[in-house]
Amino acid sequence: MSVRRIFHLQFGTDGGTEQFFLRLTRAFHERGIEQQFAIRPGVTWRHELEGRGQVHEGYYLRRWPNWWLRTQLLKRSMKQWPADVVMGWRAPTSRLMPDTGNAVRVVRLGDYPHHVRYFGNTDAIVGNAPNVIEHCRTIGWQGKTTIISNFPREVGTSIVKRSDFSTPDDVPLVCGLGRFVPTKGFDTLLRAIATTPHLWLWLVGDGPDRADLERLAQELGITDRVRFIGWVSDPAAYIKAADMFCVPSRQEPLGNVLLEGWKAEVAVVSTKTEGPSWAAAHNESALFTEIDDVEGMAQALLRLQELPELRAKLVLGGATTVGRTLFRGADCRSVSGIFRGAEKRNIALFRRLEQERCGNYPK
Repeated sequence: MSVRRIFHLQFGTDGGTEQFFLRLTRAFHERGIEQQFAIRPGVTWRHELEGRGQVHEGYYLRRWPNWWLRTQLLKRSMKQWPADVVMGWRAPTSRLMPDTGNAVRVVRLGDYPHHVRYFGNTDAIVGNAPNVIEHCRTIGWQGKTTIISNFPREVGTSIVKRSDFSTPDDVPLVCGLGRFVPTKGFDTLLRAIATTPHLWLWLVGDGPDRADLERLAQELGITDRVRFIGWVSDPAAYIKAADMFCVPSRQEPLGNVLLEGWKAEVAVVSTKTEGPSWAAAHNESALFTEIDDVEGMAQALLRLQELPELRAKLVLGGATTVGRTLFRGADCRSVSGIFRGAEKRNIALFRRLEQERCGNYPK
């Protein structure tokens, strides 16, 4: 199968999935592949798609008003521009896959779908870690799967000045990165910082829990050494300004942020979530702590602060891991391979089997 045209369904906002989407679509564009995109309005990265292909903006998922009409218009656009591949980003996009035509329909997953009924119009699933694929098998998916890990963005040489955020140059600085939602565990990191009087913290990101996290920092009495940076276009420049990088998540199927820390060449502390436990090795490329273990996280950070030779060891281990075949092959050629290998599935048979197994199939 020759892949010349790809139609993307990406309805996310700001996060690791969206950043990987932007890197991958840029790589496709550089290889001369035509693309079109369906996205939600108002995303901060809209301008990065300029020149890569036509962009369709709208609210297409069922929870949004007028979704049915907008969905019909989107499906018309897909018929008028027949693609070789329709690629959905996250499980709900699968419901918008065309049920006719010759396009191979692929869904890329970085988290855990609730049920297999999402995938009635899907030919193949790409997961970014083994646990994602295992989950899909557990809920009943029997089609083609492959694992292609995220490849981190290229890291420049710039480093943000600590003085730009009223942070002394001589204090041990921890950096955290991600969307401010409960699964990211930044409340645990704040509590760990509160027990380590000499550590400072930069939180790079934003999200619905920001006000709660700022309030918690006030309650813990650590606002003098915690900085909420917001979303930035070059997080590596902020990570590189720190001495340590922490991934305190409660759930992390792979962890784009883990790769960001490795590429920025900063020693990493991470909770034992699924993705980091698969990608990293304790005491070799990261220090692991239990989920929600405030004391354990604080002790790991203090250990790194006190042992520069351990920091150097973890930095080397992270760089080696990123350079392994596991991640070196995770570029657009790998994704193109799953496009060529996927075969059209018998959708009618799939729906009949799912009706028998799960009840009425959602249209």
